[in-house]
Amino acid sequence: MQKMLSLLSRVLKGPAQKPVTGAANEAVRVMVASRNYADFASEATFDIKKCDVHRLEEGPPTQAVLTREQGLQYYRTMQTIRRMELKSDQLYKQKIIRGFCHLYDGQEACCVGLEAAINPTDHLITAYRAHGYSYTRGVSVKEILAELTGRRGGCAKGKGGSMHMYAKNFYGGNGIVGAQVPLGAGIALACKFFGKDEICVALYGDGAANQGQIFETYNMAALWKLPCIFICENNRYGMGTSVERAAASTDYYKRGDYIPGLRVDGMDVLCVREATQFAADHCRSGKGPILMELQTYRYHGHSMSDPGVSYRTREEIQEVRSKSDPITLLKDRMLNNNLSSVEELKEIDVEVRKEIEEAAQFATTDPEPPLEEIANHIYNNEPTFDVRGANLWIKYKSAS
Repeated sequence: MQKMLSLLSRVLKGPAQKPVTGAANEAVRVMVASRNYADFASEATFDIKKCDVHRLEEGPPTQAVLTREQGLQYYRTMQTIRRMELKSDQLYKQKIIRGFCHLYDGQEACCVGLEAAINPTDHLITAYRAHGYSYTRGVSVKEILAELTGRRGGCAKGKGGSMHMYAKNFYGGNGIVGAQVPLGAGIALACKFFGKDEICVALYGDGAANQGQIFETYNMAALWKLPCIFICENNRYGMGTSVERAAASTDYYKRGDYIPGLRVDGMDVLCVREATQFAADHCRSGKGPILMELQTYRYHGHSMSDPGVSYRTREEIQEVRSKSDPITLLKDRMLNNNLSSVEELKEIDVEVRKEIEEAAQFATTDPEPPLEEIANHIYNNEPTFDVRGANLWIKYKSAS
């Protein structure tokens, strides 16, 4: 560090000093660029794609303001989720992660934009592609990866795995297709019952959108004017079936019929943020539920057992990556409007990679939970009780 400061001092004194070359010059340039905050714009305004609306007189704004601080936060969060998912892919192929594993890379703008528009006291429940939301709801990368590898330090003590992660005001990660939607309506009913200025966001995929229980939930939510945002993350494929082959109508934002709806560009974090803010205001004002369809895309297959290229082409995936990648879109906006520099964003990339590697190291060395704790946490704040095991002669103790 002392050597670096000395080099920086010589560079700032002027051209009379001996020029610094090579790796040292690059290091100095990064330090200068990353600390000249006054050279950056504090905010910028962007035109964003207009949302399609259903049963609404007007929709979200078509312009969005992005501050420098917000841009850096969104960029870091999306990069963290992307790198975490790529590391999960690697650990799965090494057979360190076993069982089901559904990755979220490509859809980062959905969870980051949504989280930017709601409060930590609001509630969120989603399907099994849950790693991104687990992170934005406050679970650390270390706890997520440790849960994926079945370790004691995981957010569910290594007993939940990919599909069952939880945090404060975050109710999973649910493995039964569509079942989280009526649960979300129940949470919204509790918000209304207790008179809190809180809402529930219930997410599901296009593959679950044809489930009967979802339409039953729409009906109850509309009758009771529940403060619930129903969000269909339409990534264009339910497992290996395209939406066109699975649904007679792919206008998922209209599926609520009597419930207002929005169709949003789910690859643009600003579009998602503005639409979610609009939807949240709608719910908080007592108007009842609203339905959002986020048009997004997953880069991996449905799960790790799906290569993802038997029902779509590699060229299709590459085209989405090159034209609509949520991280690249945000990065280009920030660079083109002087909200950041290439060097500063590279610095974030390096920090994120380091965080992911350290988390992966923990997730592969932390002990597995002991067998005697297999029945723990069935109930919260309950006295210890016996739980029968695989047969009558095996018993475990359950503690809170």
